[in-house]
Amino acid sequence: MELAATISSPGYKTTLQKERPAAADTWHIHIKGLVQGVGFRPLVYALAKTAHINGEVRNDRDGLHISLNSSQSEAEEFLDQILYNAPPLSQITSCQLHPSASVMFEDFSICTQSKSIETNLWIPPDFALCEACQSEILDPQNRRFNYPFITCTQCGPRFSILKQIPFERHLTTMQAFELCPVCRKEYEDPSNRRFFAQTISCPDCGVVLLVARNGEMVPEKNSAIVLSEMISCLLQGKIVAVKGIGGYLLLTDATRSESIERLRQRKHRPAKPLAVMFPSMEELLNHTTLKDIEKEALSSKEVPIVLIPLHDKLSALVATDSIAPNLNTLGVMLPYAPILQLIAAGFKKPLVATSANISGSPILYTEAQALEHLSEIADLIVGNNREIVLPQDDSVLRFSEKQEVPIWLRRSRGVAPAFPFYTPQKKETVLGFGALLKSSFALSHTGQICISPYLGNTDGYDAQQTYLHTQEKLLTCLEAKPDALVCDLHPQYFSTIQAKEKAEKEQLYLFMVQHHKAHFAAVLAENNLLDSKQPVLGVIWDGTGIGEDGQLWGGEFFTYEEGQIIRRYYFDYFPQLLGDKMATEPRLSALSVLQDCWPAYEPLKEKFTETEWSLYQKMLDNHNGIQTSSVGRVFDAAASLLLGIDKQSYEGEAAMRLEAVANEWCRNHSYDVGESYFTEGAHYNRIPVASFIQGILRDLRKGADRDFIAAKFHFSLAHLIEIISNHLQVTEMVCSGGVFQNALLVDLILERFAGKKKVHFHKHLSPNDENISFGQLVAYDRDLYKKENNSITITNQ
Repeated sequence: MELAATISSPGYKTTLQKERPAAADTWHIHIKGLVQGVGFRPLVYALAKTAHINGEVRNDRDGLHISLNSSQSEAEEFLDQILYNAPPLSQITSCQLHPSASVMFEDFSICTQSKSIETNLWIPPDFALCEACQSEILDPQNRRFNYPFITCTQCGPRFSILKQIPFERHLTTMQAFELCPVCRKEYEDPSNRRFFAQTISCPDCGVVLLVARNGEMVPEKNSAIVLSEMISCLLQGKIVAVKGIGGYLLLTDATRSESIERLRQRKHRPAKPLAVMFPSMEELLNHTTLKDIEKEALSSKEVPIVLIPLHDKLSALVATDSIAPNLNTLGVMLPYAPILQLIAAGFKKPLVATSANISGSPILYTEAQALEHLSEIADLIVGNNREIVLPQDDSVLRFSEKQEVPIWLRRSRGVAPAFPFYTPQKKETVLGFGALLKSSFALSHTGQICISPYLGNTDGYDAQQTYLHTQEKLLTCLEAKPDALVCDLHPQYFSTIQAKEKAEKEQLYLFMVQHHKAHFAAVLAENNLLDSKQPVLGVIWDGTGIGEDGQLWGGEFFTYEEGQIIRRYYFDYFPQLLGDKMATEPRLSALSVLQDCWPAYEPLKEKFTETEWSLYQKMLDNHNGIQTSSVGRVFDAAASLLLGIDKQSYEGEAAMRLEAVANEWCRNHSYDVGESYFTEGAHYNRIPVASFIQGILRDLRKGADRDFIAAKFHFSLAHLIEIISNHLQVTEMVCSGGVFQNALLVDLILERFAGKKKVHFHKHLSPNDENISFGQLVAYDRDLYKKENNSITITNQ
């Protein structure tokens, strides 16, 4: 399986300049891609020594540079050896071999001095603990036994500790730790696997654990004492906060409901699912059956959280009703950091592992934040004195059950920030500011695309500060000064406000891109369809995004033809009630959709008090504000009617629960439901939402099984896409937007179109609003959509 940003493939471009000057005896190799912090220099050094070639290798701001005293044939053979033996963590995008000015080298050496002026380099992501280090950390005979910060050239923090590039120890937060004589010897020994490992350290010279005592973080160099205390707390059912690679995590016993409920209460997270960390793959396989693709993802260098189906054997071990209430999937992970490996090995049972924050806030990553915000949540707080520069959450991945399509729900630790799957045409440095929820920003710089990790929902102050901090640090690290800025049309998004302020302050060109067209541009680019000669249908469904008419779009059908994006169909508008409150109360979506549908409307009364009912009737009667076409809200309406979910405690809860019951029916019966709420006739560019939901009520009155109706709801949406694609006579389509995090819907669409038409989804980006910043860059790069000096008035109700 190919996971974003860490693929090792032969898709690089090689340029060999054979016109050499007379008597040239020095050859130069320049390699670009993910080539720093992955063990490339030790490899090149070893190959040169074996071949008895003199020269030097260095990391620089624009990639890896190698100089050789050799003949042309020797240089070509040497390059072949490099490409054949490239480190497993690396990814090469291009390499050049050419003659250079004659320099006679007396030996082969590793140079740490930068010579390039321009920064043109991928930033390495953080890598999970490798097998060799995992073996050493658990070996009582090894000098790094129980050392929570063991690392080598093939694992450990990179992105999170980087201050500047190239990736050199003195340009990271490891600069604060001077190597002891033994580590120095390993670092300088070409036969040692830690040769030139920039993050190397040990108990004598390395990072020290800090424990919260009486309102202070107190150093404790004996890690065994701290580990024992953490495991003791966990065995008692208590909550432990521990600093990982990208920030603090909260841990508690996954087998004890009372511990999990205590965590939920303290974290103010009543129902949103939590992830479970198993001690090992063997332990996980003892309690569930994993598909090969799931095992591969869990064992990958990224070690994301992977959503797997819940089975009785798994539910018998962990408290799944408390961990993932009313859902049929469970997020599982393996220890990816040394300290997590030690805790898991000592505890020997599954642990709930969730980001350390108050629900809705960004992950906490400094000791000051931990003391201020975690003292009332965790019974024990354990940090360390290695600074995190760039915080990040765990990445989250799922696969559709039938077609095994990978769906990234969160692209962060281990995956971000490099994005090698699109090469910009314009040479400008451009910054895309993204959206509001599930935010990210993206940078086009020196021919490379860099997309920030998931940065949360920037409608709160803490998340806004994390967004600004990460953006500033990343721009500084890459020495990037934007020539142009791109943002969303919504004037009240934090990202839009920041883009406008920066544009005005620095006198930069500001380009504005409609939300759903940014989604469309992102998925087109990811599937190499921007140069398609045939029309491409874009199905863009999500919760909200301001449209060009000032209404809230979210149920859109676009076409992409001759470089233009055109809105062709959309779900019929219905009133947006009480702004963001509608997204938290599915009953309001049902009320709004069915407002003119008597007698179907009458049963909704029981969902409201008399006062509420009277108030909402007046709102609907006098409504002249914003309308919405959101499929996300249509899911909410269906969940309210079918499952009685009138209020939800987290974003997407109603839709996730609706998917769960629908998936259960399809799993036990068929993915071909055989009935649809839509007919084949034309819909005059507007999809009839009210009649769609009325169909659900008719089936309920007939006594149809609710699980079947939920499956029919999903099946109907897949059928609708077929209807529209036939009307528009397109044979290729792409899907984006938060709705397509729904794995069942993805499977139903692919089943529907199998052998008929091509359907593409995101491969390396999340379908949710994380991809908006990238789509903004693509729209600017390809001039797909321009909206300058745009002003949209939002009417609040």
